[in-house]
Amino acid sequence: MTEPRTDLIATPSQTVGPFFAIGTCPEGGLGRLAGPGARGERITLSIQVLDGESQPVADSMIELWQADADGKYGVDRDFSGFGRLATDPSGRGTFETIRPGPIARADETAEAAHVNVCLFMRGLLRHVYTRAYFAGDPALSNDPVLSLVPVERRPTLLAHPVPGDAAAWAFEIRLQGAHETVFFDL
Repeated sequence: MTEPRTDLIATPSQTVGPFFAIGTCPEGGLGRLAGPGARGERITLSIQVLDGESQPVADSMIELWQADADGKYGVDRDFSGFGRLATDPSGRGTFETIRPGPIARADETAEAAHVNVCLFMRGLLRHVYTRAYFAGDPALSNDPVLSLVPVERRPTLLAHPVPGDAAAWAFEIRLQGAHETVFFDL
């Protein structure tokens, strides 16, 4: 009988990217969440992914899901609430959506309007989760999830209006380094 090998090492169960352009993001992706009849304020949300050296990550995939204008999931038939895009050479994916409403919780509190973001990219064996809140929203101070984040790190979770375009918002995901985005352990 042969002895078991002890020189073997564990390997990851899967390798992530860069392969997102091959089948996981259809031509044009899923960047439009709101159909013509969707209720609510129409916005674009541009998400840029930057690495630890502030360089764009052009081969990542961004998924997002969000509530409708009434703060509900899966109710408005003209609003999918789900999007998926591969990032472009500048590390961006731009989604056409609506501004979500605050989400009522069972404990009678409400979460401030936000978009849930999931990021897949090279070098990550597991995807990461974060949220994009809207800067200037008065409900931010009472959000029960945001209150779990140290005050000095909360700005990393804020999307900001794009100057000169009232319907455009920009959110930056920094993977490491100064101003690293807060990621949630789900």
